[in-house]
Amino acid sequence: MRFDLVDLGLFRHVVEAGSITHGAARANLALAAASVRIRAMEETLGAALLTRGRQGVTPTPAGRTLLAHARALMDGIDRMQGELAAYSGGTVGQIRVLSNTNALTEFLPEVLSAYLARHTGVSVDIEERTSDEIVGLVAEGTADLGIVAGTVDTGTLETYPFRQDRFVVVVAPTHPLSRREAVTFAEVLAHDLVGLDRASALTRFLADKAARSGTPMRLRVQLRSFDAICRLVECGVGLGIVPETTARRAVRVMDIALVPLTDPWAARDLTLCLRALESLPAFAKDFVAHLRTSTL
Repeated sequence: MRFDLVDLGLFRHVVEAGSITHGAARANLALAAASVRIRAMEETLGAALLTRGRQGVTPTPAGRTLLAHARALMDGIDRMQGELAAYSGGTVGQIRVLSNTNALTEFLPEVLSAYLARHTGVSVDIEERTSDEIVGLVAEGTADLGIVAGTVDTGTLETYPFRQDRFVVVVAPTHPLSRREAVTFAEVLAHDLVGLDRASALTRFLADKAARSGTPMRLRVQLRSFDAICRLVECGVGLGIVPETTARRAVRVMDIALVPLTDPWAARDLTLCLRALESLPAFAKDFVAHLRTSTL
């Protein structure tokens, strides 16, 4: 049985993407070549590695076993390349990060740019997910690092504090809620909302909270940034739920008011989570250290 590193890297990408097409793209392979490689691996093993369906692919028991070994081998190679690159001055490696919407839009751009400016050989792949999804994906090795809400159960993952924030409601000054000292999410659901697009982690999180309360969100417009939400709120289109950091920046240039949310989940103690700091390559450890010291 002989699987080369391209095979193992491709298989990991296919499983993590849930699709041979998307996995092939991540591995920089043509779809036809990727399909041939996967089938050759299955023929060599004498067992199916993937269950194929209309919604994509999932690993079989044999596939899950191969995935665990592939991740361990590829992570080891990444660490080796990172440590050896320090002697050659070449490309060091890539860090895979999963982040919730709040951290991704409000805090990561600044700290990430400072890190990358000093580490020219490192690339960072960031994907937006909900906090619950991030914990599971980091635990199974899909990402090196996650940034989640502090209220999420991170299980056995190592955690470190990152930043603090909270969600607030932004309203036009003429709106009745603008005179309130605080409101509940249930009260907000009685009004039209302006939010991020439906695929965003935050919108999915809020939609879940709304569904649990029995009152669906009335999203009139879906946008791609918190600043755009604030601008439409200023025009009276609806209410918006955004990080307080965003709202306080926006009120300096827009005619809007912010009202705190009283729901416990509105407070956002953002947390770094990872499987084991000591298992990361040196450049990834430096990245974690940079994120931790940036909170000071």
